[in-house]
Amino acid sequence: MKKATIWFLTIIMALTFSGLLCIQIMYMKNMVRMRDDQFAEGVRRSLYSVSTALEQDETRHFLEEDALAIEQSLYNQIDKNNRNGIGSFNYSFTTPDGLEANLTIQGDFKSLPKLNGNIPSDRFRTMQETIRGQYLYQRGLLNEVIFNILSQSSNRPIRERADSAVVDGYLRTEFDNNGLNLPFEYAVVNRGGGIVYKSAGYDAANVNSNSSFVQVLFPNDPASRSNSIKVYFPTKKDYIMSSIKFMIPSFIFTFILLIVFLYTIIVAFRQKRLTEMKNDFINNMTHEFKTPISSISLAAQMLNDDSVRKSPAMMQHISTVINDETKRLRFQVEKVLQMSMFDRQKATLRLQDVDANKAIANIVSTFKLKVERYGGQIISSLEATDSTVEVDEMHFTNVIFNLLDNAVKYRKEDEPLMLKVSTQDISGERLEIRISDNGIGLRKEDMKKIFEKFYRVSTGNRHDVKGFGLGLAYVNKMIKELKGDIRVESEFGIGTTFIIILPLTKN
Repeated sequence: MKKATIWFLTIIMALTFSGLLCIQIMYMKNMVRMRDDQFAEGVRRSLYSVSTALEQDETRHFLEEDALAIEQSLYNQIDKNNRNGIGSFNYSFTTPDGLEANLTIQGDFKSLPKLNGNIPSDRFRTMQETIRGQYLYQRGLLNEVIFNILSQSSNRPIRERADSAVVDGYLRTEFDNNGLNLPFEYAVVNRGGGIVYKSAGYDAANVNSNSSFVQVLFPNDPASRSNSIKVYFPTKKDYIMSSIKFMIPSFIFTFILLIVFLYTIIVAFRQKRLTEMKNDFINNMTHEFKTPISSISLAAQMLNDDSVRKSPAMMQHISTVINDETKRLRFQVEKVLQMSMFDRQKATLRLQDVDANKAIANIVSTFKLKVERYGGQIISSLEATDSTVEVDEMHFTNVIFNLLDNAVKYRKEDEPLMLKVSTQDISGERLEIRISDNGIGLRKEDMKKIFEKFYRVSTGNRHDVKGFGLGLAYVNKMIKELKGDIRVESEFGIGTTFIIILPLTKN
């Protein structure tokens, strides 16, 4: 698959997921806003009902007091000297036309209901009209009385008008009726914001505009004597969010799909990069194999020449060429097979105690001729006092050789090569090995990938750097197998330092 195709699919899927997430978020916000509005409406409706109930209680209180007073005045008009029910009853009234009259009833009050049967019909109708007129007049008086009651009721203390136990009961009942079954706290406050009384858990610091609600008590009171009830719900947020819990699985599945998609894209790019690296590897391997094969083929053709066979010096030279090229070919094949083996299983190591200082000194001595051939110099500074490590000597030697060989490959053409190998003790019973050079160095993006298989650092216009991109991958693999660590420090154009940390052998 082409890189452009992968990027196109990535953009399409990214836009799709972004749109899906936006729709889900918008839907969730709308759900939260709708639930919040419903909650607020239910609370306001409940508080209004509580306020109305308190007004009705107060009106009932005053009417009951007036009714008792009227009843008492009626009984006072009865002749107090006749306790057996016989006496007189005086009743004064005014007709709608303004006529005043007095009605006196004497006799046994227990027999009053029977009087209707003895009253003539025309007189009875006249009495009904008189009573109707009196009723209308008294109703007007009653309205005036009620108005006076309501205008004077604000003089009573708010604790008597809205008892805390009554308010608490009304609040619980109304909230339950509106489906608001969650804890609440409340307080009755005066016009200046002072708390008259409050519930046990009321905390003014927790009151905010989103969770608190205010309702004026007794709206007909003068503004200077107005009181309000404040209610807030400590668990309102949890209550609102509980209504959208069904959205959580949707978000989880969406994020799982997003993660799977991102992983798929990463794998696709990685596979494409591996494909490119393997193609480069095959090209490099073909070139590496072609050179020794061509040399061996040319030497074999020379052996067919009689004049060459008759010259011992030429035969010796051809034999040396064939032997060197065969070793070179075998070394390349073994390196490829070795990395293939490491991919399938752990390496089989023959561990033994090795003095790293002595092993590195031997390697430096052998490698010195190759460095000097390019006009360079190699310096060793083996200062570790305890340098015994448990390693496979062959693989350890190959690791050091690979790092030194890389330094030669990536040297500067216009500057003599300078190599330095050092050892030193570090804390934690570990040995540090440093291999430094003054080569072309590494860029930051290369430093992150140099230990990957098949990866080769770009060398610009240079074409003499040979290899499969397996050397440093092999080095990293072996150091990990030896329970050590390796890192690289480099600055482009200045040089590179490889640092190997190995555990010392415990006595």
